[in-house]
Amino acid sequence: MPIQSLQKQQISKFIITQAKEMGFFDCGISKAEHLNEDKEKMELWLSGRNNGEMSYLERNKEKRYNPQLLVENAKSVITVLYNYYPKNRLEQKDNYKISKYAYGKDYHYVIKEKLGQLLNLIQTKTGSQNARIFVDSAPVLDRAWAKKSGLGFIGKNTLLINKKGGSFFFIGHIIIDLELHYKDQPDPKSYCGSCTSCVDACPTDAIKDKYVDARSCLSYLTIEYNGPLPQDQKENFHDWIFGCDICQDVCPWNRFASPHNEPLFQPQEDLLKMNKASWKEMDKTLFNKLFKGSAVQRTRYKGLRRNIDFL
Repeated sequence: MPIQSLQKQQISKFIITQAKEMGFFDCGISKAEHLNEDKEKMELWLSGRNNGEMSYLERNKEKRYNPQLLVENAKSVITVLYNYYPKNRLEQKDNYKISKYAYGKDYHYVIKEKLGQLLNLIQTKTGSQNARIFVDSAPVLDRAWAKKSGLGFIGKNTLLINKKGGSFFFIGHIIIDLELHYKDQPDPKSYCGSCTSCVDACPTDAIKDKYVDARSCLSYLTIEYNGPLPQDQKENFHDWIFGCDICQDVCPWNRFASPHNEPLFQPQEDLLKMNKASWKEMDKTLFNKLFKGSAVQRTRYKGLRRNIDFL
């Protein structure tokens, strides 16, 4: 059926309904337009060198602010949230810690495949459209689009917080040259109030006023940073060897977090059996066995070995 004969609101409702039926926690749609306010914030953050060694954040900057530079004639940004909060955490006693998002298979591939299925459904309904799928692998301001589409607010830890489910979500997008129905301007309010739980709990004081200094963040230091880890911060690592969930674990909004239903995000048995002794003895063969197809591969064996040996 030609797109002209379909109501924008009906198509938008169809997209959101289909996304939820496919297992996405939530879905929102926003107009593809220049992110002027977010550009100002990003440029200020970059000017302070708060990105550390993440030089890729300084490249293709205009594409981050203007979706029409990513998809020609882009009209809409369809944004989805995918839950990764686990039912059970890895053993905490006599063990090192990795972020919950890396327990199972690499989210990039899992969510990209699901978004591909959603795009096929959309095009079955509307006909062929010019569109691209994005899952944390291109110059896209994920949290800005999620907020703009009404999926949450930005917390003091700078993460997107959904009032119904907390912050343990992956964010993905379909940018498409299809005009859809958009909600009114999103609520600009932050619902953190006077709470400073994340600020107080951050062991390296990385959470500043309205921004995070990546250079002090444990997630950055254990994943993105390639140099020697700071000896003066050693006692603040608290056994984290890949990422850090502290600011999310203490967030009151995450009392609403519920376990995900994605089998691919379940940790494999060998990972569940690990303890400090086995981590210290881990060789490259075991690393590849534990983390084949995992986001932990980002550090490579050398990086994870550095983190373990540091503690």
